Amino acid sequence: MQRTRKCLYKNVFPLVLASASPRRRALLESVGIKLRVIPSHVDERDLTSREPSFLLVRKLAEEKTMDVFSRIKEEAVIGADTIVVLDGQILGKPGSIEKAVEMLKLLSGKTHKVLTGVSLVNPHPFMRVYTWHTETLVTFRNVTSDEIISYVKTMEPIDKAGGYGIQELAACFVEKIEGSYTNVVGLPLAETVSLLLRLGIIRPVN
Repeated sequence: MQRTRKCLYKNVFPLVLASASPRRRALLESVGIKLRVIPSHVDERDLTSREPSFLLVRKLAEEKTMDVFSRIKEEAVIGADTIVVLDGQILGKPGSIEKAVEMLKLLSGKTHKVLTGVSLVNPHPFMRVYTWHTETLVTFRNVTSDEIISYVKTMEPIDKAGGYGIQELAACFVEKIEGSYTNVVGLPLAETVSLLLRLGIIRPVN
């Protein structure tokens, strides 16, 4: 017997995701939202900038979204950017084993912030841009050096902000979370779905 996939929502208008992140795509598709992916050409930010972290993620999310929208112009586009902030220091994607080990040692036993900026361009019935950010507090237990090395050897943290993925192996490092879980994964799903519903881009499946 074939099982029917459960969906909460269906598209009224097409939606484009301005990100190559499989995690953001999976979050949206998990509730039935259909989309196509067109990654933006916007370069990552300068993490040494003195601009407040919440402004950085909002600014880059909007730049990514507008970059893709400028190429298609007829479909709604959503983009996002996620960073980890510890004691005022922005931790981006480590990019190397050594940097990932360094980041995880900094996070061990401490509470850090995860900020995701989200931007949506909606051309229906006329173009409007909606940009916001969501903040979540994440507390790591004391993680041993052996655990960190074992985790980094999986190569999982290399392309993730802060050097870890809460939805994967690093879940066992997380002692407490305050705020949106999906925000830490890469996209605050509740807030995003609420806006898509309000704008009529999606609707519940009858």
